[in-house]
Amino acid sequence: MLINVENASFSYGDNLIFENASFTVNEGERVGLIGANGEGKTTLIKLICGGLDADCGSVTRKNGATIGYLEQNGGYTSGNTVYAEMLEVFKDDFAAVERLEELALKLAETSPESADYKRVSARIESLEKYIASRDCYNAEVKIKTVLNGVGFADSYDRIIDTLSGGEKTRLKLARLLLESPDMLILDEPTNHLDIATLYWLEEYLASFKGAILVVSHDRYFLDRVVLRVLEIENKKLVSFAGNYSKYKVLKAERNARMLKDYEAQREERAKLQDYVDRNIVRATTAKSAQSRVKQLEKMEILEKPYIPPKPPVYRFDYDMQPYETVIDIDGLNLGIGGKRLISAGQLKIRRGEKVALVGENGTGKSTLLKAIVKGGNPQITVGRHVKPAYYDQEGANLDGKNTVIAELWERHVGLTQTEVRSALARCGLFEEDMQKPVCALSGGERAKLGLCVLECERGNFLIMDEPTNHLDLPARESLERALKEFDGTLLFVSHDRYFLNAVAGRVVEIADGKLNRYDCGYESYGEAKRKQREEIAQKREEEKFEKRQAERENSYRSKKERAQDARKKELLKHTENKICELEERESELNLMLADGEIAADYLRVNGILEELNAIKLQLDALYKEYETMI
Repeated sequence: MLINVENASFSYGDNLIFENASFTVNEGERVGLIGANGEGKTTLIKLICGGLDADCGSVTRKNGATIGYLEQNGGYTSGNTVYAEMLEVFKDDFAAVERLEELALKLAETSPESADYKRVSARIESLEKYIASRDCYNAEVKIKTVLNGVGFADSYDRIIDTLSGGEKTRLKLARLLLESPDMLILDEPTNHLDIATLYWLEEYLASFKGAILVVSHDRYFLDRVVLRVLEIENKKLVSFAGNYSKYKVLKAERNARMLKDYEAQREERAKLQDYVDRNIVRATTAKSAQSRVKQLEKMEILEKPYIPPKPPVYRFDYDMQPYETVIDIDGLNLGIGGKRLISAGQLKIRRGEKVALVGENGTGKSTLLKAIVKGGNPQITVGRHVKPAYYDQEGANLDGKNTVIAELWERHVGLTQTEVRSALARCGLFEEDMQKPVCALSGGERAKLGLCVLECERGNFLIMDEPTNHLDLPARESLERALKEFDGTLLFVSHDRYFLNAVAGRVVEIADGKLNRYDCGYESYGEAKRKQREEIAQKREEEKFEKRQAERENSYRSKKERAQDARKKELLKHTENKICELEERESELNLMLADGEIAADYLRVNGILEELNAIKLQLDALYKEYETMI
């Protein structure tokens, strides 16, 4: 057991966040924490980490357990370079290796008969165990693996303070993965990751030995990472076994069962009460009526099952059909800040197609969308009767000084106030939100306003940049349904793979400055990319093999070189034989130490240990010599 939360409740003043929350996270468990925005997920994490105290109940952490916490927008301040900062994680490991080398040199200069020899030998043995348990020799390999995985392959020498907010969050994630705590708590870890990095992170977490508690709106990520789901809803916490897809089934079954039990009890109570009302005053039946009164009093009344508020309802309509070709990109050259993003790009989108635009961060996805919306580029031709409508992930097209109702009404002055309020309410913004300034809205509220504005544009060509960002799970699922039902044309960017798989009929990838087209859904695209990676890896292996073969052939150019090669082989064989002999003797000595009769002989044990230390030193020297030969 790493974390045990028992009957914990928490309030901010008079505002109850959750009550009587109980759950346990065991070592190595993978747990997802979900709930609508504002339900208390981050508050619960802070209770676990010790940043807040529960009003009542208890939060217990295992003694000595380490917890690594990645906040949703975790900052990182340092004047170090990216690589130097990651080296800090392993400074004790590097110090241990350096100390071992010093002690090995000291041992070689010390007489085996002296007391110092035994003391140094014992210290060497202890250090070797520490180094083996920590895998110290592979520290730099670990650093490069993680930094490359989270997108810093070309950024080792960048100063951390010059990184963007998203890059700093990714770097904080890299450090936490390298620190390998007993429990890793990740609050929306997928927000700043491109799809390639998401796949890498999922594979890395599959081999992570510690426990994981993750808050995420990425359903695909939850399906692949977690094996239990905790949900906070209506101030209550409920645990469900399985991943996100399993949770959806179990929750529906639980709600149906609770509603059935509640209705059955209501019906039973109504029947009992009816009998009491009709018979309590009759002398002949008063006694039986009284027994039913007692039955009613003893009955534990079931609470009416919570019915969550309806998610937003999106509906995208348009007034006129465009011609067959909605957009035609021919020979597009696109860049920003002197950097070329796309060269000679070709893309044609036809009426009714739903196209996902994918690619690594920084490849130009948002830039391409903005170029289409802005117009005026002769290499981008928009078809006749096409009416584009654009959703910007940053909400830059919203006026922060406006109120919510004014922001929509000023764009559509022909609508009545009732129509404006109804449209906003359908999208999840209600009476209490109408007079809020746009700049004061949360990320989720701002996203809902942006989608409502988009809906009212009545465009027949929707262009959407990360439309699911900041939306909770019910809102994402509602948006999915609306876009699947939309019979117009859609071009969108998203990192939500569940959303991509549900909506996209075609995939366009920006890679190496080109627009690569895949006439299939996202799942088939992912399979095609996997095959491409395997083919590239196989081709590289073949090239390496051919290179080694060519080197071998070129090495036999003269008698002198052949003679040198023969001597090298002979020396290599001699070294291998010597290593085998020493390793066999080492095994024999270890077996002798395991013998109870020998172990009882102190002097004999000391002699064996001294011989083992001598063998280790010889083997170390031979291993180094062997590495220079091959």
